[in-house]
Amino acid sequence: MKALGSRFSFYAGFAVGTFTLYVFLRQVWFERTLAEQKASSFDKLQDYQQQLEEEKKIWKKERSALFNLKHPHHTGEDSRMADELYKKVRIFCWVMTGPNNLEKKARHVKSTWSRHCNIVVFMSSVDDPDFPTVGLGTKEGRDQLYWKTIRAFHYAYEHHGHEADWFLKADDDTYVIVDNLRWALANHTPEEPIYFGRRFKPYTKQGYMSGGAGYVLSKEALRRFVEGFKSKLCTHTTSVEDLAMGQCMEKVGVLAGDSRDTLHRETFHPFEPEQHLTAKFPKSFWYWSYCYYPISEGPNCCSDVSVSFHYVNAARMYLLEYYTYHLRAFGYRYRYQPPAPLGYNFEQSSSWGSSEGKKDHASQEKGQGESVDLSRTDEKQDAAGPPAAPAGK
Repeated sequence: MKALGSRFSFYAGFAVGTFTLYVFLRQVWFERTLAEQKASSFDKLQDYQQQLEEEKKIWKKERSALFNLKHPHHTGEDSRMADELYKKVRIFCWVMTGPNNLEKKARHVKSTWSRHCNIVVFMSSVDDPDFPTVGLGTKEGRDQLYWKTIRAFHYAYEHHGHEADWFLKADDDTYVIVDNLRWALANHTPEEPIYFGRRFKPYTKQGYMSGGAGYVLSKEALRRFVEGFKSKLCTHTTSVEDLAMGQCMEKVGVLAGDSRDTLHRETFHPFEPEQHLTAKFPKSFWYWSYCYYPISEGPNCCSDVSVSFHYVNAARMYLLEYYTYHLRAFGYRYRYQPPAPLGYNFEQSSSWGSSEGKKDHASQEKGQGESVDLSRTDEKQDAAGPPAAPAGK
């Protein structure tokens, strides 16, 4: 009996000791975890404050718009051409987004390509003064896209119509090389009733621009769009945003421009880069029957001065920004030297001004023959006849 009592005392003591140790270790773990969480929260707060400080150097915030304080480029880089175009071809960029996409998508647009716009506004269904976004008073969803577009362009015209020459619409998963867009627009004036993008052909006589690839309106095109709704010439006819936009543009006399480069390669792209470069689209795929101009697959799909790609996720935004503005192959001069826009007297850099560079450029122009440039309008195209449709379509 005495042995049984001793054994009971041992097990009871062991249990009490184990429980006490558990409580002690749990308290230590809790305190350490709490300290780590506090440190993590403090680090996040510091990172957020640092991000805000960095943004103050980049943006001037007025109302819900972000005005670019300087044209971003690398120290020591010859950016004279880009800087002159930045001042003379002022682009207002509005990005279609929503409350649930601000952190997942729009934040990464804000940190990458939108920094090259002159003015940026993020259009959402509700106001967010911190991000900031403009609330358009719509619901969210695909059936709301054209309502958002109508109200966004009206907002742009009423609040920023005098501050820019061209007005770009892009989604929060579209990546835009704004400097290339300026080159494409520099041979046109804001007073022309014209807009550019990836041109599709069904349902309208002159075609319309793909919504996902983004499209850009001249100041006069924007004015006509707004006036078209005031006069009831344009209405909300369908929730298919890009088609409805094209139908309105046609009604108010805005030309669907040709945004291809001087070698007839597309600059606005409705898919991500690898899909255009490596994928083979089945002949039954809608893309073949929608594209206004003949489709090229593989490396010739896309211009060396491409403007946009769609379905770009957050990580790829930074990747494309790196490829566009950082990555270079040593020892090469760009094979494609697009002509400087008419009327621009750029002080040429060494690669453009050298005798060898001039000879290469002249050789390229000779090889291009009578390739047309981006000063083309549909009036010139109509005189020459429309481009041949893809075979079998």
